[in-house]
Amino acid sequence: MTEKILPGNLESYWLANNELPLFPKLNENIEVDVLVVGAGLTGITAAYLLSKSGKSVAVIEGSKILSGTTGFTTAKVTAQHGHVYQQLINTFNEEKAKLYYEAQADALNFVERTVSDLGIKCDFEKVPAYIYADTEAGVDTVTKEMDAYQKLGIGPATLTEETELPYQVKKALRLENQGQFHPVKYAKALVDHSVQNGVHFFEETRAKDLLSDNIVKTVDGHKIKAKKILVCSHYPFNDENGLYFTRLEPHRSYVIAAPAEKSSPKGMYINVEQPTRSIRSALGSDGKRYILLGGEGHVTGRQEGDTTAKYETLAAYGREKFNFQSYNYRWSAQDLETLDKVPYIGVMTSDKPDVLVATGYRKWGMTNSVVAAQIMVDNVLGKENRFAEFFAPTRSKMKKEDITKFTKANASVAKEFVKGKTEKVDLQLEDLKVGTGDIVKVEGKKVGAYKDQDGKVYLVKPVCTHLGCDVAFNNAESSWDCPCHGSRFNYKGEVLEGPAFEPLKRLN
Repeated sequence: MTEKILPGNLESYWLANNELPLFPKLNENIEVDVLVVGAGLTGITAAYLLSKSGKSVAVIEGSKILSGTTGFTTAKVTAQHGHVYQQLINTFNEEKAKLYYEAQADALNFVERTVSDLGIKCDFEKVPAYIYADTEAGVDTVTKEMDAYQKLGIGPATLTEETELPYQVKKALRLENQGQFHPVKYAKALVDHSVQNGVHFFEETRAKDLLSDNIVKTVDGHKIKAKKILVCSHYPFNDENGLYFTRLEPHRSYVIAAPAEKSSPKGMYINVEQPTRSIRSALGSDGKRYILLGGEGHVTGRQEGDTTAKYETLAAYGREKFNFQSYNYRWSAQDLETLDKVPYIGVMTSDKPDVLVATGYRKWGMTNSVVAAQIMVDNVLGKENRFAEFFAPTRSKMKKEDITKFTKANASVAKEFVKGKTEKVDLQLEDLKVGTGDIVKVEGKKVGAYKDQDGKVYLVKPVCTHLGCDVAFNNAESSWDCPCHGSRFNYKGEVLEGPAFEPLKRLN
């Protein structure tokens, strides 16, 4: 059976055997030049760049540094973001599509240069990136993307049917000189240099409110006053500013990793069909090559059936295509998609010029985090950035495609809200299996229940503390996930991922 080859515990390949630095919790009011909210790769890169500016900088993280998407990525440092360029040409125009490419290419060069300048040992490698097709419809998509490359001057790139995958593909688009690395080792080095340059990091310090006069209030009631505030918290903690919760769609995707049996394919691969299959190799701390298989994505909280099946499907794929017999790691990640597939980076709302945001990377955060950090830091330092206007969250009025997606996404949210309130619950507490969670009926009321391996039961009110949608249990991660805006809570109800900042109500 497939499930027997899966590791029992969730563990990210990047976080295993990598000790992260520890930082204190903020326990007083402070004032700084720049406050960075969120210690993922975006916030850390911004802090590193600002640490050389002479400005006072503080970084707050609601959990532990690198505990969010950065620690759970596939870590592809590439300008090839699926088949995005034909879409960008259609949505915008060739000029703006080329800006997107140039921003990503500059970010790749920044990472490579920083690794070299600081001597960071993060397994950085220059490899080709491929998008490939398994079907005739996919061949058409790949061919059109090559046409987009030629229009935009992207390259060196070639169409080919030859790859190092252990199976034949119908067509692939190969882009040379892309990169892959160990994101946690890289980010740790930036943190170390930032601290040496005077940046202060605070963990377990979750932002709650944005007050007037550029003051951020934490969940614990402490206040941080800053001249500039950079919201790098993945989902903006102050998402009501600019109604960001109506313009972002949260997605989860899954990854498993196994030692390469013999040889591993060089390069990074992703198909153009559904379901997505993302493939790359990585050098492990044990000296072995590992293959990372990713995919099986869905809107957060709206999966069909048990989410554990997502890992099992990837495991079956790995066994069929790569002859894998067992897996060492499995993990999942969350990312956000904007209406037009371009991240929101820059001034958050026109009436708050000193509050900047970076979000909506659409699963391509290794380069977009650098793009975002540079745009925001240039804003802080009063420098022009040639990409700022294109990525601006306040960019021109919604296009036809935006309006269609906006309507569809928010109709889905409304549907989930109503569904949660009206769905009938028949499951009783005694029906709950060990190691699982679900919505059950207790004394005639709907209750969120989780039963651990020892049979201990944890009960919560299954209503998201963000905007009141009913949450669904995710058995693969033992978490309560909100199907409306992607907030996540552990089985005890504690916040794992925003936009919610208050825990689920615990019940006796």
